[in-house]
Amino acid sequence: MFDPSFFELIIICVVALLVLGPDRLPGAIKTLGLWIGRLRRSFNNIKREIEQEVGADEIRRQLRNEDIMEKFKNTKSKFTESIDSVKKETESIKDDLNLTKELSDITEGDKKNSGEVSAETPDPIEKLETNDPTARTDPPTPHPASTNESTGTDTGENSADSGNTDNVSSAAKPEK
Repeated sequence: MFDPSFFELIIICVVALLVLGPDRLPGAIKTLGLWIGRLRRSFNNIKREIEQEVGADEIRRQLRNEDIMEKFKNTKSKFTESIDSVKKETESIKDDLNLTKELSDITEGDKKNSGEVSAETPDPIEKLETNDPTARTDPPTPHPASTNESTGTDTGENSADSGNTDNVSSAAKPEK
């Protein structure tokens, strides 16, 4: 509070001695000491109560914060679990779509292969060998080994003009 010096205390004591006199001064000092003690105790009690209230508030606040943090952790774990379940569902749907796509690709490939096989498979009537040159509908195609690749001319060994009958029967058969 206020800090009196030694000189100020001496002046206060001299004035009290002159005002109260030597008979009442010791009783007055005793009473003054009791009142100062009571004020200090009251001040300390009030200070302690305030600290307890502040401490209690601090504890309540801390407990409330812990409760909030626990709720936050629970909510976070639930949210994480739901995200994981959505990811798993998405992956399973993606896998199903990939399987469906693969199956459709396989069936399309089978359709293409069956179409290619049917396009490559000649008509059974065309497979029949004939010696009649007029029965042939396709013009004779030269054998790849019979052409001179450097000049691009036909060597004439296996051509239809040479009169070879094997060439007629091979022309009736489609090449694979």
